[in-house]
Amino acid sequence: MNTTTLTIESFSEKIPVNLLAKSGKVFYSGRNAFSAPSTLYVLGVNPGGDPADHEANTIESHTQTVLHAKAADWSAYRDESWEKAPPGTYGMAPRVLHLFTELGVSPGNVPCSNLVFVRSRREGDLKDNMSSLADQCWSFHAHAIERLHPRVILCFGKTAGNYVRKKVYANKMIGEFVENNNRRWRSQVFSNTQGLKVLVATHPSIADWTAPCTDPTQLVRESLR
Repeated sequence: MNTTTLTIESFSEKIPVNLLAKSGKVFYSGRNAFSAPSTLYVLGVNPGGDPADHEANTIESHTQTVLHAKAADWSAYRDESWEKAPPGTYGMAPRVLHLFTELGVSPGNVPCSNLVFVRSRREGDLKDNMSSLADQCWSFHAHAIERLHPRVILCFGKTAGNYVRKKVYANKMIGEFVENNNRRWRSQVFSNTQGLKVLVATHPSIADWTAPCTDPTQLVRESLR
């Protein structure tokens, strides 16, 4: 059994060295979230934004900022300003915060990251590099799963969800939420033989989790039991 004290520094050591100079980020929550076991581990696909506009915002520089300058309970979703909007109000941030509020958890205590650490304007810009980049970043996530002992890995969308499912052999579907609207998009939860669950949710950049007809919160809550 690994009895090493959990620190965010130990996680930062798992970031691929060859990606440190790339525009992007690893941590979407700070020291508190990565210093104690958590029942929930949250993964988006990759950081958004034009790399040309964020050339100086490298994975290394952002990691150092989180480790040494951000508050221990910092959360990108709650505390970071996106597109010059007030923190927590733009894009998918209020939708993720809604989920955390409904679950009764503090955003600063939930370990959050992305499947891929490299920034792109949209997911499709990475094209054929997505799988290779995910493979490079997986050592970080494998370490997180091993050390944080989550019961549920919540993935935003099928790109992250299907990749994580394959990595942890979560092949048995055990739950589903179908949106109560014309499009009927599905969020689904899968389990592996050890009981680890991967919840492949609708992506909150598209689906409004704050609306009852499209809110997968109850499925997340049931999966955490």
